[in-house]
Amino acid sequence: MTARTANDQRFREFKMPDVGEGLTEAEILKWYVAAGDTVTDGQVVCEVETAKAAVELPIPFDGVVHELRFPEGTTVDVGQVIISVDTDPGAGPAAPAESAQTAAPEEEEPQGRQAVLVGYGAAPSSTKRRARKQPAQQAAAPVSAAIQAELNGSAVAAPAAAPAEKAAPAAPAPAASVGARPLAKPPVRKLAKDLGVDLASVIPSGADGIVTREDVHAAASAATAPVAEEPVAVAGAPAAGADLAARETRIPVKGVRKATAQAMVASAFTAPHVTEFVTVDVTRTMKLVQKLKDDPGMAGLRVNPLLLVMKAFLVAIKRNPDVNASWDEENQEIVRKGYVNLGIAAATPRGLIVPNIKDAGAKTLPELSTALSELVATAREGKTSPADMSGGTVTITNVGVFGVDTGTPILNPGESAILAFGAVKLQPWVHKGKVKPRHVTTLALSFDHRLVDGELGSKVLADTAAVLEDPQRLITWQ
Repeated sequence: MTARTANDQRFREFKMPDVGEGLTEAEILKWYVAAGDTVTDGQVVCEVETAKAAVELPIPFDGVVHELRFPEGTTVDVGQVIISVDTDPGAGPAAPAESAQTAAPEEEEPQGRQAVLVGYGAAPSSTKRRARKQPAQQAAAPVSAAIQAELNGSAVAAPAAAPAEKAAPAAPAPAASVGARPLAKPPVRKLAKDLGVDLASVIPSGADGIVTREDVHAAASAATAPVAEEPVAVAGAPAAGADLAARETRIPVKGVRKATAQAMVASAFTAPHVTEFVTVDVTRTMKLVQKLKDDPGMAGLRVNPLLLVMKAFLVAIKRNPDVNASWDEENQEIVRKGYVNLGIAAATPRGLIVPNIKDAGAKTLPELSTALSELVATAREGKTSPADMSGGTVTITNVGVFGVDTGTPILNPGESAILAFGAVKLQPWVHKGKVKPRHVTTLALSFDHRLVDGELGSKVLADTAAVLEDPQRLITWQ
């Protein structure tokens, strides 16, 4: 290890950081640099997706990129090295490092050598193997080179099999010894996961027992192949053995979608949900929206019904502050919040996320409009930071944009209430003793019954509806 020790001060390694709150892994979406590129302190080198959001990672030192450890599409554990940088490129060629990625001469190994993949280490073996004799040019390439080749869009040729190996019986050795983790590069592991293939059951064809892409595809095909039976001719029936799997699409649940699914299941079976509904005439609110669009004080700002629903909900919370709380399971306490971090559910290409506006209750209407516009734009770009999705206290979900009247929303974990804002429709309504066409919507409020009893939940929903029915209350109730 002398060569590696000599390079320790020269080569700096950047590990996958925890970019959220206790996240354990992230997927590398895109590399912005390649081996040989010059980087500076603070330069963004890659984009990763966590269970909460897509985040760009800056490098914390200067130098020249020496090696990218993982290709795009790989899920990497927090703490694993993802890139190494030569901080002194002017010192000349670096001495070769004797690391887990460089193979030692086979004739010097007392035990059989197994290829080592980045981040996985050597598979344990309970028996010794006799070193195979082969020409030096057929020695396995370092895994770092194989991964770099994948990043560059090229393939690394596997060593040619010896003649004796070609003549061997049809059943090769299993992927790994019993209890050992099968050897496969990260992209191959991802492919197996996407196809639902257990790597431990795959027979490897690569050098030193490495599972290849072809092995995974073969295993997937075998799993979906129809069982051979006597053909039975049925008039007008589909051909025997029609592959229905070819008409199915499998979508890996990961990142934001996976986190959302887990959070909703946890919330649904942890917090006792109660949902109440109210249908309200919002004609005056719709008129106010039009007036605000022409108001010089709102010039250049986005004004829509959701903005006034947000303001109405905040006024209702101010009148009923006990609703803005959380449940402390460990201490069996209700924690009432003196601030409102208002979440807005947003549908994005990465799935549903709920960023929140910090201290929304202290903001003016123009400030709320600006914050809402920034929140929506950032979410659509997939750039919402984990901090913007943490610490929410209550949420609004605008199902009306899809033409839906209402729903029974599920609480975000740790929050006390969520308001669903339905579609605003022109309907016949009794107004001042006469049936007239009015703009009507339905609101639904779900709340945690451990924190919020029926009376408190009803007051919050009724106050929200009252403000939307007569927006003048925005002034009189402040």
